[in-house]
Amino acid sequence: MKIGSMIRQLRQDVGLTLEELSKKSGIALATLSRIENEKMTGTLDSHMMICKALGITLARLYSGIDDKVKDVDVKKDKEHTEVFVHKKKFIAEILTSKVLDKKMMPTLVKIQPDGETDKNENKLGSEKFIFVLQGEIEAKIDEEKHNLVVGDSIYFNASLPHNFKNIGAEEVQFICVEAPPSP
Repeated sequence: MKIGSMIRQLRQDVGLTLEELSKKSGIALATLSRIENEKMTGTLDSHMMICKALGITLARLYSGIDDKVKDVDVKKDKEHTEVFVHKKKFIAEILTSKVLDKKMMPTLVKIQPDGETDKNENKLGSEKFIFVLQGEIEAKIDEEKHNLVVGDSIYFNASLPHNFKNIGAEEVQFICVEAPPSP
């Protein structure tokens, strides 16, 4: 059983709603929902707050958690995907399920004309690979700028400050693979 499923089961066992657990634990309702639905794992601190609210020990919460990962995970086009829409005219669509169980996170990024991604700096030791499917982007990594067009790719140390800007007249689409996935 995964941590989210375990928390849901324990919450239901004591008869609390998600909203009640949120109030008792001091953890945002949206965060608890994401944890229970395996969209994020939460932190040790949040786990301790949940345990206190449920009246259980941390050992009880962690008992029976299964860390097995399937060797093959197929995601069909029609299956629900997480899509994040950002203010700066870009969308990121996660291309796999259960990202926190994986060692890399593939996303499809779409940027409207004159749009750009937020500036990002991942943790030390993380990497990104970009492959342009449509349009033309400017990849700014640290202080260097690289113009990329359809078929171009770039691989870089993702702990460097970076962002991507659409410098063409049409929507840009590129595949971004991040390792390890960032929550």
